[in-house]
Amino acid sequence: MSGSGFPAARVAAPKIQAHFRDHLAMMGDRARVAPPSVEDIETVIDVAFWASLKREEGYVPKISLALVAPDAAARPMFFASAMPLEPHSLVRLAPAVERPSIHLGVWRRDGRLVVWGTTRSIPPSSFVLEVAAPGLLVVKHHRGDGGKYVNVAVIEGDQVKMIDEHTSKLPDCPAMLSSLLGFTETGGWNASVDVLIDLAVSMRAHGRGGIILMVPHSTNTWVESVVHPMSYAVVPSYTGLTELLSRANTERGEREWQEELEDTVNAIAGLTAVDGATILNDRCELLSFGAKISRRKGSTIVEQVALTEPIEGGEAAVVTTSHLGGTRHLSSAQFVHDQRDALALVASQDGRFTVFAWSPYEERVHAHRVETLLL
Repeated sequence: MSGSGFPAARVAAPKIQAHFRDHLAMMGDRARVAPPSVEDIETVIDVAFWASLKREEGYVPKISLALVAPDAAARPMFFASAMPLEPHSLVRLAPAVERPSIHLGVWRRDGRLVVWGTTRSIPPSSFVLEVAAPGLLVVKHHRGDGGKYVNVAVIEGDQVKMIDEHTSKLPDCPAMLSSLLGFTETGGWNASVDVLIDLAVSMRAHGRGGIILMVPHSTNTWVESVVHPMSYAVVPSYTGLTELLSRANTERGEREWQEELEDTVNAIAGLTAVDGATILNDRCELLSFGAKISRRKGSTIVEQVALTEPIEGGEAAVVTTSHLGGTRHLSSAQFVHDQRDALALVASQDGRFTVFAWSPYEERVHAHRVETLLL
């Protein structure tokens, strides 16, 4: 390769290669792929970046590229003639592969990287790069346990954000954050945790901002922290999501169940676009939406919270609540301060996403910025 024209590709490639090398080394005999080379990573990032800035009939390309050998992919579709890995080729192919879970397969042939076809199934921990928006690229890999993809790096313009997996070792790290980082208490798929991630992704997608409050099913003390009467209380509670999760062990692999889950998640996430908070209990029963948060009687006003973002070089800080954002963030921090068994998910209109949880270790509300993990 003569050299990347995109400086961030040169910066990111060695760091990303080190992640895959170390990750696959930890997998040991379970690893079915070799770590990609620095040169291949840099080339894919460079080409994808320039492709992201182009248009095909006015549309922004959304593409997923997988560095995978054709014989390692399951049920691939081969092109009669491999396409050169170039920006214009990717843009032309983008409309055919923009739906979820379809990757363009990229591998070396005669000494150069080419696009050999498409695949929907790749080996665990294969290098995947997604073009999410103009100038916005996400490097990820699949956990291989049926769970979601785990983000490795986010490249936005000239900024390279490497995800820090060690964030999961923070005291009182929420299960949702651990799952996003590729770790779970059971080492596998967790239905109730992963559905929170699905809700978060769907909340970001509607772009209006919103709040989800998750409260314990065993107590109703949360009602002391909302304004009454609630305009959109749900009576009896809506249990559609709960019932779907109860069938997860037996029906999870069935398309009908997956589509019903996606529709239900999107319907509940859509409620968060209504001004106020959407309230679920930890059984995923919908209790209310459009609820107005108020300070619990006798409670102190939250003035400071701990703030972290799971990226390398990011330092934990204690900040004033005004540093977090607008009313959604202030009210959510207050709710979690008053209801310490609750969790608050807050989406901003600009795409930021924050998970608020009470930290007994720090004895304060902890705000976890996680938008880099949701891309």
